[in-house]
Amino acid sequence: MIPRIAVTSGEPAGIGPELCLKLAARELPCELVCLADPALLAERARLTGAAIGLRPYAAHGRRDSARQRHEPGTLLVEREALRAMSAPGRLDARNSPYVLALLDRAIDGALAGEFDAVVTAPVHKGIINDAGVAFLGHTEYFAQRAHAAHPVMMLTAGTLRVALATTHLPLAAVSAAISVDSLCSTAAILSRALTQWWGIDAPRIAVCGLNPHAGEGGYLGDEELKVIGPAVERMRRDGLAARGPLPADTVFVPQMLAQFDAVLAMYHDQGLPVVKHAGFERAVNVTLGLPFVRTSVDHGTALELAGTGTADAGSLAAAVQLAIELGRR
Repeated sequence: MIPRIAVTSGEPAGIGPELCLKLAARELPCELVCLADPALLAERARLTGAAIGLRPYAAHGRRDSARQRHEPGTLLVEREALRAMSAPGRLDARNSPYVLALLDRAIDGALAGEFDAVVTAPVHKGIINDAGVAFLGHTEYFAQRAHAAHPVMMLTAGTLRVALATTHLPLAAVSAAISVDSLCSTAAILSRALTQWWGIDAPRIAVCGLNPHAGEGGYLGDEELKVIGPAVERMRRDGLAARGPLPADTVFVPQMLAQFDAVLAMYHDQGLPVVKHAGFERAVNVTLGLPFVRTSVDHGTALELAGTGTADAGSLAAAVQLAIELGRR
């Protein structure tokens, strides 16, 4: 089967639209459908010199139609109209409903089986909130729209996989947000995904501590003693190959990483800087716990690069490639 992959073009003032055009120039073993305003793509193609032929997806097919392998130099486009003219690098809150409409269309299509996976280009959280919509990020939005009770954010770069116990929270709120139940649920979703999607039997999970030196026996914080340690004990009783709490400053040493298939970090900036250092512009964000496959780039909207044609499409291409692999499974 040729998987049908939906790619949302993201914030129109950012690099998302031109990354989609760069992606369209590549050989891809899928049918690629870009969700965007065709006029925006055409204007960005003119600015960046991208010779891509745009074709309407709406006239092509829906769920039961035969997939057609992507033709390099062309791009199927599912049209969603901009709410206001968009210029590269200039955010406009009037286009926030457009950005969310792209996500809604992708989610609805994935839930209906029309799309085998969804890949998202970057959005700008601030401008969406400026438009009056409480938006924490793709992970939370997809989970809410898909009625997924417990989404798990994971970034991958090659064999390095880091999942998060909490996602887009202020650091001061992390301690109160983790519990034995939440950590065990996150670890179970992570373990199941590694088995189902990556084919790893009995995945080995390293569970990070929250505090320096994993709390130093309670002298540098007691979350490890009261929450994380008991959670790891329950994980092991439930049959998970989990170990921890481990100091986050040493768990990412190569000799330690070799002993695990994934790391469960307690908060966003505990784990993700390591992944991005190891594989920036080829790392992929994957949302676990959804009823469909969703991957994304590992970077933001890069407003300063928008319209220049210099943005690297490597992370988007990697996200599509992983979506193809997982979508087939």
